[in-house]
Amino acid sequence: MADAGELVGALADDVRRRVFAAVELGASSAERVAEVAALAHPDVVKALGKLFDLGLVTVVDRQMCIDPLVLRNAARDARARPPRTEHEGLPADVRRVLDVFVVDGRLTSIPASRSKRLVVLDWLVQAFEPGRRYTEAMVNLTLGQRHADTAALRRYLVDDGFLSREAGEYWRSGGSTAP
Repeated sequence: MADAGELVGALADDVRRRVFAAVELGASSAERVAEVAALAHPDVVKALGKLFDLGLVTVVDRQMCIDPLVLRNAARDARARPPRTEHEGLPADVRRVLDVFVVDGRLTSIPASRSKRLVVLDWLVQAFEPGRRYTEAMVNLTLGQRHADTAALRRYLVDDGFLSREAGEYWRSGGSTAP
């Protein structure tokens, strides 16, 4: 059975997508598909081969048709993600936020909600050692490993009291500590 990625990859091809659409609209033979999709017969046969291999197109009562179960199953499987372990050991409310915004140690986006952003900022500030002074370049380098918008993150960290700044130096002034 094909997974969602394979199906999307197959339908990313213009010819296969046109063949798929023609079958979905009722073309039940390769000749009719070629006619409806305005494609050369050899191109249709090749595309149909791939769609048959994936199970998208099938034959019922000697007529080609789309198998909707293949699409439904792929969609269901794509939604059923394996449990994440990246933030294991953290409180459930913190883990829920980080699971949404942090994947493989990278921040996917900066939360618009202040309460969620504070959770993410607390996670970010853990990369800074208490008592140590950092130049802006060092702060940018550290934040850049987590997200491209270092200026916004640096500003949020300072504005929300996680980092302090004076005379071009930064230091950690807030955030949780590990037990």
